[in-house]
Amino acid sequence: MATATTHGARDHARAQHGTRTETMPVVPASDWPPAVPGTPVWAETVAGGNYTHRVLARGTELRLTDLAGDACAHLLLYVDGRPWERLNTADTVKVQWNAYLGADRLLLSDQGRVLAAVVADGSGRHDALCGTSTLVRNTERYGDGSPQSPSPAGRELLKLAAAKNGLGPRDLPPSLSFFQGVEVRADGALDFTGSAGPGASVTLRAEQDLTVLIANVPHPLDPRPDYVCTPLEVLAWRARPTAPGDQLWDATPEGRRAFLNTLDFLTARGLA
Repeated sequence: MATATTHGARDHARAQHGTRTETMPVVPASDWPPAVPGTPVWAETVAGGNYTHRVLARGTELRLTDLAGDACAHLLLYVDGRPWERLNTADTVKVQWNAYLGADRLLLSDQGRVLAAVVADGSGRHDALCGTSTLVRNTERYGDGSPQSPSPAGRELLKLAAAKNGLGPRDLPPSLSFFQGVEVRADGALDFTGSAGPGASVTLRAEQDLTVLIANVPHPLDPRPDYVCTPLEVLAWRARPTAPGDQLWDATPEGRRAFLNTLDFLTARGLA
């Protein structure tokens, strides 16, 4: 179909209506084939070397799935409307006395409050230590790290996702990585452990209204010379936040305090 004229371009664009590709957002989310436990609010497959973002309501559950075994989801979280309260990887590790993400771990802000909880983990290969890739590093390794290149850096993609939510480069703290693992040796060195294989998933629950940014790019410690990253499935559905009496609420003294801090803040604002 000719696109050299305005009419031709319009007809070509309209002819794409209803087309499904391997990686794309689905609107409405309820059209996504996989069943989810609640009303779908987000359904998307993110290509390797691409990014996505969404605002999710408190209580929403978000499932990330490594479809082919080489996805790596670099995640940032912000309290919606209050972006100065954001994911703090150092406090996430320090407060919970554990550097390894997994089920029942909490993702914390520097205000001592819970942003999200990890409610299920079928991967076990994650990283809270290294952050994401940078323009300089990817240019050195692959020849280019710009967003439009064949080897975009995670930080460059997160900048784009941030800009679409009114945020700038100074608003980007270190991110968490899901589906590509790192372990700390006795001497303090880091070992890259790779993925758990195709189909691994992790489910998070938003404990406040959140702005979510995700870049799907290779882990910075991935030793392979080629830029390898496969599609990431993103599904979210309505659920309810963790509440007093839930097993996760009282799983640890540190977690309980973080949940109490969160509830106290939300109650004062009339949000809980």
